[in-house]
Amino acid sequence: MSKVRIGVIGAGGIVARLHLPDLARNDDFELRLVSGRKERRLTQLCEQFDISNWTQSYDDVIADDSIDAVLIGTPHPLHVSWGIAAIEAGKHVLMQKPLTGDMDEANAFVAAVEKTDRTVQCMPHFGSAEYTLRKLCKEGVIGKVSGGNFRHSHGGPEIYYAEIRDIFGETDEDLWFFDAKRASVGALFDMGVYAASKVVAVLGTVKRVAAMVTTFDKPTELDDVATLICQMENGAVVTAETSWCDPARTTMFRIHGTAGKFMGPGEDGASVTKYTPTSYTREMAPVATEPVELTEGVGDLHEHWHDCIARGIQPPVENAWTARHVTEVLLAGLEAGSIGKTVELTTTADMPE
Repeated sequence: MSKVRIGVIGAGGIVARLHLPDLARNDDFELRLVSGRKERRLTQLCEQFDISNWTQSYDDVIADDSIDAVLIGTPHPLHVSWGIAAIEAGKHVLMQKPLTGDMDEANAFVAAVEKTDRTVQCMPHFGSAEYTLRKLCKEGVIGKVSGGNFRHSHGGPEIYYAEIRDIFGETDEDLWFFDAKRASVGALFDMGVYAASKVVAVLGTVKRVAAMVTTFDKPTELDDVATLICQMENGAVVTAETSWCDPARTTMFRIHGTAGKFMGPGEDGASVTKYTPTSYTREMAPVATEPVELTEGVGDLHEHWHDCIARGIQPPVENAWTARHVTEVLLAGLEAGSIGKTVELTTTADMPE
């Protein structure tokens, strides 16, 4: 397969810090055109990553017939509109997280994907740990999954954006994350999407959600702390936690089953540790531990995208249907936190056969 020619919509921090460095190193891709609002950023990115051209018009990327695939790296309220435009123009798409904060948009995005033969990959991306645990949980290695806890949190947009200013050599603080009119959703969608997506990627469809969501410390009317209580299809009860008020940073999970549990990060440097009781009839019997061998996986983010493009398939997990389901989970969390009641879900994480 010849190189996949890439156009980029959005020239912000995540594009500069994550996507462009990796794409530029990957011989399977050719960076052809980058678009964004700020000319200074565009010229810097073109020089740094050997990109042929830049434009301040996103439409130029969509209309360029020499481009095979489009990376959507705008602020999230603009994700779906430009994603659909790219799909309808016959481009493969890589969508930055979160998909959207609007269920109608999520449904429209899935409808567009269902009409195309192009590959559409939606972040977050999952590594060997998630793919291995997905397989082991389905196989019943820890018995029937009964519960779990997934958390992803950090110190907030102002801390993240300080590093982005360093990348671009800027001094202004355009913290649109705190602006309800521009961001539309807060920490739950910004960071909680990682925890909720991991719940879905590993354990499958969520059926109902309860939640506590609050504005605890940040200068915004949007949420900065949230915990969702998710009941899974098999009845298991799992929490997904997030916060913009955790500068020590937390990324962890526990999955509990009727015959053992998984925990990550694991013990003694292991990515995941499996805990198995030495007795199922004596409470104080020792618990055996062993590192989990990570046998499954699909490569890194951009390798996976390229592989799916080459094979003419949709990603098995990081696809539009999973992203729509995660969107419904997060929106249900906001609603449940507001009304104080459990919210039932209607979508599933399953891609059509």
